[in-house]
Amino acid sequence: MIVLGIDPGLADTGWGVVEFDGQHYRPVSFGIVTTPAGEDLQKRIYTIGQDLGELALKYNASVVSMEDIFFTKNISSAIPVAKVIGAALYRFSELGIPVHLFSPLQIKTAVTGMGRADKFQVQEMVKVILKLKSIPRPDHAADALADCICYCSSLSLKDKIGL
Repeated sequence: MIVLGIDPGLADTGWGVVEFDGQHYRPVSFGIVTTPAGEDLQKRIYTIGQDLGELALKYNASVVSMEDIFFTKNISSAIPVAKVIGAALYRFSELGIPVHLFSPLQIKTAVTGMGRADKFQVQEMVKVILKLKSIPRPDHAADALADCICYCSSLSLKDKIGL
């Protein structure tokens, strides 16, 4: 199965592609979709949705794993991310690719075993689990690969308990 992981953001949306056979991970590719700050918001959202769709088609993604929106105090910073998530959901729906959303807590727990893990701990475990020589850069790409691992981990757990 090919999993496309998405770490949504307006300036930089991280993406990662991992092949998973039920036991073993094989990293395929990763990167970011960048949109310029001065560009019209509608154009930025459209570009992100289109680029993510092209990535899904290029790598023949079976499923998308995406970090869900999370905010504590500053809702205004979450609104642009929510718009990116909406554009991605729309585009993947058009393509018939199922999307699974995970909270940051779920992702951290799946990758490190600790829901309060810091960014470096998550990135280090992504490197270890995917047998990479170094931590993937930029950070958003590493986060997207963590999203892939989270989905695969949840899938393995569901198989083990018979869901």
